[in-house]
Amino acid sequence: MTSTITPREPVQELAHREHDGVEVGLFWHQPTNGLTVTLTDERTGVQLELAVQPHEALDAFNHPYAHAAFQGLAYEISPT
Repeated sequence: MTSTITPREPVQELAHREHDGVEVGLFWHQPTNGLTVTLTDERTGVQLELAVQPHEALDAFNHPYAHAAFQGLAYEISPT
């Protein structure tokens, strides 16, 4: 019997949600053991990537705009 070992992807998606043109993802970066939350808002043109600590990951996933503001991350909303 031959077994195959599949290498892990260096980045794994842990959670994903999409609603009304807003897409949010929570990712684990295996090489650094870091977490990021990404946001793409098709309505406004905003794209964000936030580095987050493990204890704040779900809160940042659920409230990415609030965490961006808390981190002092500046973003502009494109006129529609």
